[in-house]
Amino acid sequence: MLGWVMCRRVGPLWMWNTLLVFGVIAFASQLLGYIFNKSSSSIQLAAHAILSSSDSQGPSLGSCSPHTHIMFLKTHKTASSTVTNILYRFGEEHHLRFALPLGYQLGYPLPFVANRVKGYQSPGAQEFHIMANHLRFKKTEVEKVMPADTFYFSIMRDPVAIAESSFDYYKATTPAFWKAKTLGDFADDPWKYYNPRARNNHYARNLLWFDFGMDHNANFSVSLARRGEALIRHTFKLVLMTEFFDQSMILLRHALCWPLDAVVSFSLNARQRKLGGRGGGSGRSQSNPVLSEDQQEKLRQWNAFDCFIYDAFNRTFWEKVDKFGKSRMEEEVGLLRKRREALTRLCLRDGGKPIEAHHIRDKTIRPYQSGLVKILGYELQPGLDNSTRIACLRMIRPELQYKDLLDAKQFPRTRGQQSDHRIQTDSGLMKAGRGKSEPV
Repeated sequence: MLGWVMCRRVGPLWMWNTLLVFGVIAFASQLLGYIFNKSSSSIQLAAHAILSSSDSQGPSLGSCSPHTHIMFLKTHKTASSTVTNILYRFGEEHHLRFALPLGYQLGYPLPFVANRVKGYQSPGAQEFHIMANHLRFKKTEVEKVMPADTFYFSIMRDPVAIAESSFDYYKATTPAFWKAKTLGDFADDPWKYYNPRARNNHYARNLLWFDFGMDHNANFSVSLARRGEALIRHTFKLVLMTEFFDQSMILLRHALCWPLDAVVSFSLNARQRKLGGRGGGSGRSQSNPVLSEDQQEKLRQWNAFDCFIYDAFNRTFWEKVDKFGKSRMEEEVGLLRKRREALTRLCLRDGGKPIEAHHIRDKTIRPYQSGLVKILGYELQPGLDNSTRIACLRMIRPELQYKDLLDAKQFPRTRGQQSDHRIQTDSGLMKAGRGKSEPV
């Protein structure tokens, strides 16, 4: 009788077992949720601490005011895509207006004309803050777009390294490279492959000189080279050096009066390294083995104008470093690298190692591919809060996608126009593959 009464009060055993299981699950869920939320909160607090750290500002810049009118001559194969990302980020964060191209380049390789800028009407009719897409420089036309107080700067790289990168990247679109098995073969006898009248052959000779708007096929003379150097110096207040990128960023930060984090970057448009390449994303492909000293010297002679201005502005660069102070430069470069390491840990998966595009799960941040070698990109750390993810994404977003984003913000479209734009974008990318609109 007692057993029957107890059975009636507590119910069947299976019901209690079921309730117990559900209770354990509920408790575990609450516990895991608490742990997850606590962990997520800890990650968010750590991210906020990194992003808002006083280190992000860097050493004091004094009483200067940040430059917001900037023209960057984006030269080819010089790490200029990384510099463009820096300008894109700063402009987006401060709601500045970009002088954007109708496609992906400002009429390149033709000399720049003002009406290649989207939204341009007439000189002074509208304010543009930043110009940073590829163009072949023509000062009188740039001045129609950019205000009188614009800060002009550019970047240069050792012409032999440019030739190595250019051969890999533009082999399919540059007639001078088509029949040359290796860059060494081309260097041994350039005139065997080079036709000065062939389209896109500017990628094969004096590419820096060409980008600055001068005749890359002219016969070299010191007097002509000096005149070109003087023209560059008259306009460009700072010329960065790819091989000394971190020092360049410190000089740029002080010239623009920007905080340290504004010039912290991850290397973009880096090529996959093969056969022990150089630094700065200039790894050699299977078709571009190590050049002999004789072949390197031949390339210097072939690119004599580029070598002249590179040597001249390399000397000027180190004069600026000396004036800045070598110990002061070493200190600020150390702070820059420390910030890059901190942001790498915060933002990037796998220790920040660049990976092949097809391994990047987010298709919207896969870099554009061209040439003989693969262009690498990055993946973000999972679990970032929204504001941190936005900040990190800006640092790794490839140039083409970033340009499209800025374009969409600056020129909002209706739904129908967005559909048309996607078609035009796809067309632009296909043209890029044929060498008509190379984006980097």
